[in-house]
Amino acid sequence: MIVEFGDTIDRAVNERVLLLNQKLNRLRLPGVIETIPTFRSLLVLYDPVKTSSSNLKALIAQVLEKKTSASSEATLWRIPVCYAPEFAPDLPDVCARTGLSAERVVALHLERQYRVYMLGFLPGFPYMGDLAEPLRLPRRADPRTRVPAGSVAIATSMTGIYPVESPGGWHLIGRTPIKLFDLNWDPPSLLAPGDVVMFEEIGVEEFRQIEQAAESDLYRPAREKIRV
Repeated sequence: MIVEFGDTIDRAVNERVLLLNQKLNRLRLPGVIETIPTFRSLLVLYDPVKTSSSNLKALIAQVLEKKTSASSEATLWRIPVCYAPEFAPDLPDVCARTGLSAERVVALHLERQYRVYMLGFLPGFPYMGDLAEPLRLPRRADPRTRVPAGSVAIATSMTGIYPVESPGGWHLIGRTPIKLFDLNWDPPSLLAPGDVVMFEEIGVEEFRQIEQAAESDLYRPAREKIRV
């Protein structure tokens, strides 16, 4: 069952999605197996042996009628990123298309706190907004068949991180040495919808050090609770 709240990428719409997600996870309605939030809707997976679509629809409608606000707290993650040329193959093209220097592109990418709107495309891939206006570009015309894990990329109004090696069509402007997804973790994804991310620039040497520690699961990025 899909509960739709709008048809645009909008923080207010996404907050309503995440609020319903929080409520359903807390209530543990009979038959509900899992809920999956997106930019504008919530997918509710349920067991038809334990509940019916009409019964579940009525229960969700009751939940929606109760006017409560979303949590005023969020988890802020500080994620290290290296913007060195070897990790940023699309940075020159981004500079050419935006008219900005590499230093300015990096500064604009670093200056914001990004909201994790949803996870998708790949397990643990965070769609994060909202990108500074000067950096907003369409996706690449020629997607890559292989994008390295940890690649930090931009496209349209979003920035994201590829958790595993995969095809991809976003502009690669850096790379993080940390892991974003591991089936041995509980939950397996480092980030969750509603989290906040700030990027922190590191050099190549520090990248290698953190990468080695992360491979042994000895490194996690700093995090804290903030009010939003």
